[in-house]
Amino acid sequence: MSIMTKGCLSAALVVAALALPAHALAQTVGVGTMSQGTISYTTGSVISRVMNEDMGLQARVQPSSGETVLIPLLNNGDVDFGIANVLEAYQAYTGTGVFEGRAQENLRVAGVVFPLRTAMFVRADSDIHTLADLEGKRVTMGFSAMGTIDQVMAAVLANAGLERGDIQPVMVPNVVAGAEQLQNGRADAFFFALGGAKPSEVNASVPLRVLPMNNDAESIERMQAIFPDGYIDVAEPLPNYVGMDEPTAVLAYDNLLLTNSTVSEEMMRTVLDGLIAEKDSLVAGLPLFNELTAEDIYKPQLQTPYHQAVIDWANGQ
Repeated sequence: MSIMTKGCLSAALVVAALALPAHALAQTVGVGTMSQGTISYTTGSVISRVMNEDMGLQARVQPSSGETVLIPLLNNGDVDFGIANVLEAYQAYTGTGVFEGRAQENLRVAGVVFPLRTAMFVRADSDIHTLADLEGKRVTMGFSAMGTIDQVMAAVLANAGLERGDIQPVMVPNVVAGAEQLQNGRADAFFFALGGAKPSEVNASVPLRVLPMNNDAESIERMQAIFPDGYIDVAEPLPNYVGMDEPTAVLAYDNLLLTNSTVSEEMMRTVLDGLIAEKDSLVAGLPLFNELTAEDIYKPQLQTPYHQAVIDWANGQ
């Protein structure tokens, strides 16, 4: 091939590349989540959409059955970002709890996206009105694919002075399956995040009611002895909060956007800037993003380390 021919071919390739639509040249990004119907899946789906539409990225959602599947994918670089809560991230990074002996050392925090508010749900016509009334009842506990939820559930029970032995545990793989157990009449109560798609789906056929957490100092102390990062929040009723018609004390803890140590600083800054700039788009997809703020993305007290680019971004560097 002549030098002139090679030059013409190279020029043609450059022209062709420039003619491609922006999304064809965009970097592909994997966003890992829990299973469909969870807050994790909805959060990741909304972030993925905004990445595609407003950040110049080509993102795809990759759901999984739970954190024991999701976080190793993230740690190994099979996905670039993921949605999990503060306890799931901590156990994974430190190799404790459900990750005993399997520390995910490449895991990093990309940012706190909003508080995750959770509750126990019962049928609206149930005779269960307080957490203490769960004694002897069939309660979802023993999550094979979302093992960290068992620690959260233990904290919920401790808030009422109960332990696992005081209930009839209903074993399920994840919280979505737990909601289905109540819907099918095989459980009396299930655990889920407020605003989740699955409780709304169940509520359409089986009206639900949220059980309030105890908000006194002694109850909180028992709860935080098991789950130190959990706190009580009085949630206001919202259209997507089923089973609540008045302010209700619930268990809250941070929902995180996670990444790994190999993701570039440029990518991290693109995503962080995009989350703040496109907050309205995020809120349109999931109102919980109303609580996303630039100030709270970086919380130095978290025990799981942040990606260095996040620390630099938060400090204006």
